[in-house]
Amino acid sequence: MAAPPETTYTDQATVACDGGQHGHPRVFLNLGDEKRVDCPYCGHRYILQSDRQAAASGP
Repeated sequence: MAAPPETTYTDQATVACDGGQHGHPRVFLNLGDEKRVDCPYCGHRYILQSDRQAAASGP
């Protein structure tokens, strides 16, 4: 079973990922309409901060 991806909440619509301690070429990722994106190299997940607040408040 694969480990869940690391997740970072951000207030930016575009983020840069370089793989941290694992390292890979720096890529710039756009969170787009889904307000989230996974790095194609390392799988690190970035989520727009407003989505975190919406999830916490519930329906």
